[in-house]
Amino acid sequence: MVELVAATPLVRLLVLLLVFVGIAGLALLVLTLANRRSLVRGGLAAISTQAEAGPGETLKSRRLDAWSRLADRIERMGLNLRDSHDDVLRKKLLAAGFDSPGAPRIYTLVRLLLVIALPVLFVVLSLAGGTPPSFMKLYIFGSLSALAGLYLPALYVRARADRRREALVNGFPDCLDLMLICVESGLGLEAALDRVGMEMVLARPEVAELLTATTLRLRAGATREDALRRLGEDAAIDEIRSFSTLLLQSDKLGTSIGTTLRIYAAEMRERRRMRAEEKAHRLPVLISLPLVACMLPVMIGVLMLPAAIRVIRQLVPALSGG
Repeated sequence: MVELVAATPLVRLLVLLLVFVGIAGLALLVLTLANRRSLVRGGLAAISTQAEAGPGETLKSRRLDAWSRLADRIERMGLNLRDSHDDVLRKKLLAAGFDSPGAPRIYTLVRLLLVIALPVLFVVLSLAGGTPPSFMKLYIFGSLSALAGLYLPALYVRARADRRREALVNGFPDCLDLMLICVESGLGLEAALDRVGMEMVLARPEVAELLTATTLRLRAGATREDALRRLGEDAAIDEIRSFSTLLLQSDKLGTSIGTTLRIYAAEMRERRRMRAEEKAHRLPVLISLPLVACMLPVMIGVLMLPAAIRVIRQLVPALSGG
């Protein structure tokens, strides 16, 4: 009888786990049946979009990895991984450096797997601990782990986009200096982009990736205007968009590209110096917060402790009649 009572929470937890798995499987089955028709329409739309895409998209479509193939297999099974705001999601992933055509579907697949895997992992760890959790604890921590699995990929993409933006902004002036040297030595714009892209692979890989993609588009047959505009769109940074616009204007008006590169490189370097000075000027304000929170109470205690000891030794006995 005692063993049956002790095993009751474990049995209840196993039943809840089976119910959760059954409901999740039923939901996936309903989504599969409901999205089969939309999958066919999406496949036809993807075929037409690929037929109308430029040479840059054709080159990027060759960079599918194992996750992309896994997403393709899941979509063939009937589960649609396309987001309702696919354009907005694609821009966010592109800003983070994920330029594969299947990146939005991989992002949705990772979120789906984490939403299911983290609650199951919590249940497994709870069972391995030997003490089955209560229903309320299982519900609360299972919901929190599912929310974490839903929002962790978004936080990772945002953090990676910020790091990529900072790397591009800091490394692009060096790229302009090398490009200026190449242009003044007699190379054309396409050859200069190719040469700088090869030279910057180790020092500035993010900038080298942008320049290499632009060179590949030019070699594949894209016009110079389309390739440079796509350079600004892929970077998603106003300074690089302005650089692309300046190159287009220099090309159309017939002005010297070397002069344009020299002036714009000096401007970007000045902006980088101003950003560094801004961060340096913010340091005293940032240091004052831990100074007030940590050191000020200690200093007050050190200064007030002798007075407090003297009050306790002399004033308290006097008040008590001693």
